[in-house]
Amino acid sequence: MQSHYFTDNTSLPSDRKEHSFRFSGHVYTFVTDEGVFSKSGVDYGTQVLLKAIQNESLQGDVLDLGCGYGVLSVVTADLFPGCTVTACDINPRAVELTAENAARSGAAVHAVLSDGFAEITGTFDAVLTNPPIRAGKAVIYKMFEDSYAHLKDGGILLAVIRRKQGAESAVRKFEEVFGNCEVVLRDKGYWVLRSVRNLTD
Repeated sequence: MQSHYFTDNTSLPSDRKEHSFRFSGHVYTFVTDEGVFSKSGVDYGTQVLLKAIQNESLQGDVLDLGCGYGVLSVVTADLFPGCTVTACDINPRAVELTAENAARSGAAVHAVLSDGFAEITGTFDAVLTNPPIRAGKAVIYKMFEDSYAHLKDGGILLAVIRRKQGAESAVRKFEEVFGNCEVVLRDKGYWVLRSVRNLTD
């Protein structure tokens, strides 16, 4: 059976590599390994999402949902040092790499092993995600619904999805769950979706 990056695949042989990534004038070095998403370097979708994150004024508690080896977490913690950044993933190897990459970068990131929000407590001012499209709509739509439940009033969900992998239907799902959705960035077929939880509406 093929082992997917969005499962517990710690039985895979390890083959660790380092990759450098430049963003916003800073060079980051990430350790990757077999069985994690985009092990050969930072994928373009994550780069597009980071461009959108950079335009936000994030504060408070931030969650990187499905963190992989920690790119969003580490860069977000660097861009917004006043934030408390939590990273979670179902893949134990990904969580270990996130913790290591954060420590190497000097980023204050708390990495948690969790299937979605199963082990996540508290609420957040922002949830950031490059969702595992190959896990299927049922999985990623539940991530969006659970994000709403774990956001504070005024909290935002930012997600990146390729148009050909369902961005348009995801917009409809965001609108269904949140009552609003804005496509804040389009870049080479990738869309960054942004919804706000407004409890007072």
